[in-house]
Amino acid sequence: MVEWILALLILLGAFFTLVGSIGLLKLPDFYMRLHGPTKASTLGVGAILIASALHFSRNAEGVSLHEILITLFLFITAPVSAHLMAKAAIHIKVKQVDRTRQPDSK
Repeated sequence: MVEWILALLILLGAFFTLVGSIGLLKLPDFYMRLHGPTKASTLGVGAILIASALHFSRNAEGVSLHEILITLFLFITAPVSAHLMAKAAIHIKVKQVDRTRQPDSK
């Protein structure tokens, strides 16, 4: 049963990583591209790391803390770095596609 859970987590992680990579490639401007690596790829890498932690914790005597710490660090730093990149892009006035712009409120 554990092998099925590990396989599901690895496939789910690979799927989300692929979707994030395709989003990074296909989306038209910086603000839309920012969602690919920060949302989907974070979930993908997180699922793969959780599968790795489960695998090595099951085969070893104790809990595999390396993968758990990497996952925790990833989930903490990815939103912060995405926020900082978005704020920097706003500050330097990176061009936006018309679909990204908010309508002017008059």
